[in-house]
Amino acid sequence: MPNRLFIKLLLGFWLCSSLIIALVGLLPLLQQKHDRAPIPPHLENALSNIAIRFQENPSLFESDFLRRWERQRNMEGKPLRIYLANSEGQVINTQKISRGVRSFMLMTDEDKRPISHQFKDELVFGPYHFNVNGETYSLYGRLPDHHPRPWFFFFVENKLLTLSLAILLSGLLCGLLAWHLGKALNSLKKSANALAEGDLSNRVDKATTKRNDEIGQLASAFNSMADSIETMVKNQQRLMGDISHELRTPLTRLQLSLALARKKGQQTTETDRIGYEAEQLEKLIAELLELSRVKLNTNETKVRLGLAESLSQVLDDAEFEADQQDKKITIDIDEDIELTHFPKSLSRAIENLLRNAIRYAKNDIYIHASATADEVYITIKDDGPGIDASELDAIFKPFYRPDSARQRESGGWGLGLAITEAAITAHKGKIKAKNRVPHGLEVNITLPV
Repeated sequence: MPNRLFIKLLLGFWLCSSLIIALVGLLPLLQQKHDRAPIPPHLENALSNIAIRFQENPSLFESDFLRRWERQRNMEGKPLRIYLANSEGQVINTQKISRGVRSFMLMTDEDKRPISHQFKDELVFGPYHFNVNGETYSLYGRLPDHHPRPWFFFFVENKLLTLSLAILLSGLLCGLLAWHLGKALNSLKKSANALAEGDLSNRVDKATTKRNDEIGQLASAFNSMADSIETMVKNQQRLMGDISHELRTPLTRLQLSLALARKKGQQTTETDRIGYEAEQLEKLIAELLELSRVKLNTNETKVRLGLAESLSQVLDDAEFEADQQDKKITIDIDEDIELTHFPKSLSRAIENLLRNAIRYAKNDIYIHASATADEVYITIKDDGPGIDASELDAIFKPFYRPDSARQRESGGWGLGLAITEAAITAHKGKIKAKNRVPHGLEVNITLPV
């Protein structure tokens, strides 16, 4: 397959370069083509008649005849200026030579036939060559003539503006090329960032994948990779759920056997320990199944519901639990906030955060929710000891417990916050924890409306 991206870049820069070259090189050619023209017959006859008079009477070179040319006029009454130049190109009949005449003499130095050239305010014509006494002379003429000029002369006479226009046009073309490439790359970047943040369902848009160049191929390859990653992760999560589910069968047998043993009077310290560990294992399996369920979004449908209504039971339980521990929980949730969400998963996520806040707070817990047109913001704060700054991002990983909560009695297995993070991710939201000053923990949640 041809390197289409290379071709696009090549054509883009080639077009910009060609545009600048055309503006710089073509305008002088247009000017020259417009200004230079064959000499009108009556002007050529005028030069011819003067040359004949010099050839017939060479003494005119020494007379006042040369000076009288300054006072001549053409048939239309316009002042006619005649310039006589020797073989070295020096004008010998006057010192008053306009800039246009000098330029014309340089342009026509090699010309054999007379031509005319239209300057802005004058018409210059010549050279008419003739010989007198073995020496070559040239005749030039000038008529004041203001001639309307075509549009491109505006750019010829305003070179700075022409350069600025060339830069602007080339910048516009380069900008369009950069936008054409950058838009697709930006889409690819957004999808890569979303995938890195845990949104395994995010894909590069179809418009990018259908491009007939290397970027389109890269986008298609990225989507294929994302499909494979999503499949592998979901299979892993499903396997974890299946294993947890299968573990319940032997665990149930163990608990049943333990109950029968106790019924027969075999109550010992060892059987009590076995019963306690079985209960803990049952809770662990339940949380593993919950984590798998949340990550796979199974058995739950998104609904449009008020946030306060969805969390009402969780908030009531949190108030009761805080009151039992002589702690105060402040709830500030706007009743008008509505969003599309998984009610059970979101409630479980907020419940985990509130339970942690109540467990570690000294006195006060605070939950606040606000909304904009596009997002809902939930903040949960406590005045507890906080968490080491190096562990703030790790607390949402499964089975991770900070130093302050490593004991099972105080922190479980480190699955509660992992379930919370999975629930927020399932809503395509974000969760972030940070320490408060002087102490305490603050968790911020952002959810799409």
